[in-house]
This record gives sequence, C-alpha cells and structure tokens, in this order.
Amino acid sequence: MSFPTQCDVIVVGSGAAGLSCAITAKKRGLNVVVLEKEPVFGGTTALSGGVLWIPLNHHGVKQNSQDTADLVHTYMMQETGAFYDQQAVQTFIDNGVKMVDFFERETEMQFIPTLYPDYHPDVAGGANIGRSILAKPYDIRGLGNDMKRLKLPLKTITFMGMMFNSSNADLKHFFRATKSLTSFIYVAKRLVNHMKELVLYQRAVQVTSGNALAARLAKSALDLGIPILTATPAEKILFENEQVVGVQAGGEAVRRNIHARVGVVLACGGFPHDVQRIAKTYTHLKSGGAHLSPTPQSNTGDGVRLAETLGADTRIRFKDSAAWMPVSKVDYGDGEVGVFPHLLDRYKPGVIGVLRNGKRFTNESNSYHDVGVDMIRACEGQSETAMWLICDKTTLGKYGLGFVKPAPMPIGKFIRNGYLFCGNTLCELAQAAGLNPQALEETVRDYNIGAVEGQDLQFGRGTTAFNRYLADPEQQPNPCVAPILKGPFYAVKVVMGDLGTFDGIQTTVVGEVKKQDGSVIRGLYAVGNDRVSIMGGKYPAAGITHGPNMTFGYVTGQHLADLAGV
Repeated sequence: MSFPTQCDVIVVGSGAAGLSCAITAKKRGLNVVVLEKEPVFGGTTALSGGVLWIPLNHHGVKQNSQDTADLVHTYMMQETGAFYDQQAVQTFIDNGVKMVDFFERETEMQFIPTLYPDYHPDVAGGANIGRSILAKPYDIRGLGNDMKRLKLPLKTITFMGMMFNSSNADLKHFFRATKSLTSFIYVAKRLVNHMKELVLYQRAVQVTSGNALAARLAKSALDLGIPILTATPAEKILFENEQVVGVQAGGEAVRRNIHARVGVVLACGGFPHDVQRIAKTYTHLKSGGAHLSPTPQSNTGDGVRLAETLGADTRIRFKDSAAWMPVSKVDYGDGEVGVFPHLLDRYKPGVIGVLRNGKRFTNESNSYHDVGVDMIRACEGQSETAMWLICDKTTLGKYGLGFVKPAPMPIGKFIRNGYLFCGNTLCELAQAAGLNPQALEETVRDYNIGAVEGQDLQFGRGTTAFNRYLADPEQQPNPCVAPILKGPFYAVKVVMGDLGTFDGIQTTVVGEVKKQDGSVIRGLYAVGNDRVSIMGGKYPAAGITHGPNMTFGYVTGQHLADLAGV
C-alpha cells in the first residue's frame, strides 16, 4: 500500500470511536485515512468488554418497552449532577439509535442484547434491562491477512488465550463444569475448538467482547477501502492560515506529511499512560502507591498533547477523571507482568474487601468504578490506595480469586510468587498479608452474623439488580452473600487502575476542538476518550464508554460529510 499524501479526513487512532467516525465519513463519500501508532489496530477497544450503553436501541426496546427518552434524561441528570449537558445527552439519545441501525445495516458490525441492568437501577430513571448491548462474537479469519494486525485480547482475562463473553453467559458454564453435564459438554467443546485454533493460527480466531467489536469495525473499514496505517504515529498537527490542514506522520524512521481537505480527528485513547499528567490528576497517586492500567501502554495522551499545541482546552474538571477499576499485579515469571481487572470476583458470595486496617469499607458488589471511588476516598492520607479481597477455601474452589482460577486448577505457584496470600486461620492470613489481625477477625465475625442468613448487615450487598447480576444465582437467598468459615483463608492485594480517562479535550457536540475562550480550532476534532466524557466523571452503566464513543464518532463523521457538502 502506497503512503497517501492527500485525503479528506485523517483519523488518528484505530479504536471504536476512531473507526466509527472513519466508516461513517467514508460511507458518506469522503476519502479517509486512519493512522495507528501501534503495529496492531484495535486500541483499548480490543482489550475491553465490548459493551455499549445505547438507551432505546432496537434490541433493548424489545426487552424494556417502557423505557423513554425522558427516563434516560432523568437518569443522566441524577448521575452526572453539575456536569449534566442536556444538548449533549439529547444528541446522544437521538443518534445512538441511528448509529446502531446504521452500522448493523451498512457494515459488518452486529450487536446482541445483554441482561445488564444499569449500575444504579434504583436511581430515578434507572433501568433493570434494555440499555446495554454487546458486539456479536466474530470469526477473525474474515480479516484475511489483516488478522495478524488485530490486537490480542488482554492476557489476564483469557484462559490459555481463549476469550469469554462479556455478557457473563458462557462464564457460568465454566463455573459449573464439574457440577452440570450440560456445562461440562459446553466447556469441553470450547476447549477442543480453542486448541485447534491455537495449532492452526497461534491465536483464538473465535473472538468475543471488545476484540469482536474491534475486529468487526476494522473489517468494515478495510472492506470500504479505508487504509489503516499501523506503526504510523501522528507526530505533529499541520496548521496553516488559522486552520488544521493535516498531520506529520512518523514511522519507519521517516516523517511524511498527509494533508486533509476537511479535517483531522483525534481518537488516541485518552491519557491513562501519560505518567506526568496522571501524577498531577489522580489524587491517589499524589500520596504515593501504585496505579496500574490494563489499557494499552501506547495510550500516552498523544491526542491531548497534539491538541494542546494549538491551544485546546484540556483542563481537568472531574473529581474522578478516569473510569476506576480495582486491579491486581500478575507476575507471569521471566520479568513479564500483567494487570488483572477485578470484574467478577468481587460480586461472588463469600468474597469481601478490607483495607490494611482489616476493616471493610464498601459494598464490594457495586460497580468497579463505585468501588474504586470508595477505595480512593477510604485511603485518603495513606501511603497507598489498596484493598485485600478475602475468601475461604470453599469460595476459592468455587469461583477462584483474581487471576487464581477455581478448582481443580492448582494454586501453589500463586502462593509461592506472592500473588495469593494464605493462612490456616484469619490471624495467620492477616500476618501474611500485612493486615491488622484482630480487626480482620472482628470484621469477618461481624460479616458472618448476617451472611449465614444471606444478609450483608454492614453494606447491603445484593440489594440491587446490578449487585445480583454478576453474582451466583444458585446461592440463596442472596446470590452475593455467603459466610467466610472454612480455612485455609486467602487474600489478593488489589490496587487502583482504570479503564480509560473521562477528562480530556473540550469539544462542541459535533466534536470540534475548543479553546479555553470557547472558540473552535478549525479543522480539528476529537472523539472517544480523547474527548471529555458526557458522563461527568461518573459510571452509570455497562458500556458508557463505547456507547457514547461510537455514537459521537458517528455524529462527527456525519458532520464532516455535511461540511464537505457530500
């Protein structure tokens, strides 16, 4: 493929937002080029759960015919508070539905419904079902030779490279494989097919979640003739006569200019690995301690920095400027380290979280962002922001803990390398993990008083539909609560991480980059996590990143086409 020197639109970044914008603009008749700094495409999207929050989408309306735009506005007002933007929310509601219909009708993109409740379904306007959809699984052999350019999924949340669906449906079969013949057969078939794929292709080809979302969008873009130039970072914005006219792109030790007739769109994934920016932005980093992000290491804030060179408004506004995710550090050996996001284990009955003082501080079955917020607040003034997830032998065997898999998978190596702490008694566990022994014993004793009856007397686990969604429905009367009784006892240390940033570049509704005085930088646009989130630093539901990102990518693509008169 020859390197282009002219086009209508340059999109910098190959995640869901950037590709959505590129595909939309191309479908309207514009000549589009996508630049990606990594040697693989997919960005953060390829590592994600692949869920989109799109209220009133046609899949969700079948599940919840009572949902309305007014209810969505009410929920967003409750959730975003002072950052509620009625115009932006209305644009999102109107165009989210159009985006889903457009991509399913015109491209390889297909979605399936989920059973996800909103994260706060009991808040005014919240819904118990119908707003979150999921990328349909995909056979990446459809990408042909470009299959090798698709970013691999996050290693810590695969099993020998095999992916699980974010809807949580097939994971239930794996948890029940030793108890149900149906689940055993399901798991056996998955494993056999996966091993065949590894032999033939050295990777899983039946992909789910964010990998499926990235693959389907990339396939759609490539089928339209949109070049995705990997290993080609954008190094400089070209600015002439008070307007952005292109970019200077690097790669292969050569700098080349690409001129864009209509505009340049920044879709670089935010700044989760911009060390200097997050050190000033994340309050828990200011006092020391670790922050580990499972997002791509290449998400170093390129889009934000490029926009700042032209005077863009990138001031930090939100108290919680990222989507917090409790994570643990995984040592693979030979110097390789991974980040495990605690997406599921916190919801399981018999798992609680404590601080170094041995005391609980929150409802562990709340969303990852909510638990992260509580964790940061609870650890203010301390030398590190951390909690320890605690369980007993029975719970570990049924569900695993963190990166430790359920029985019959071995656990010895995790104890030896320090990932999993163990003690025959709670006192021994506390000593091994560096916790307050007396307080931990008291905490578990107090928790167990209610837990034996299926109640969490301290923090009310299992009282919302979302709490229960990712728990164990076979645990009754409360799928989130079981006592911690039988030693040995186990713990995993959890620190703060993120799924991406919420703050970033201030834009108009259609994505035009704004300066601090409110004027726009002509020809420069931002989408995805480079653009300030409409969620105001909150996390109301599953998919509130991809949903708005794809929607506003679509809106920006339509705007560019309108601007060009095509």
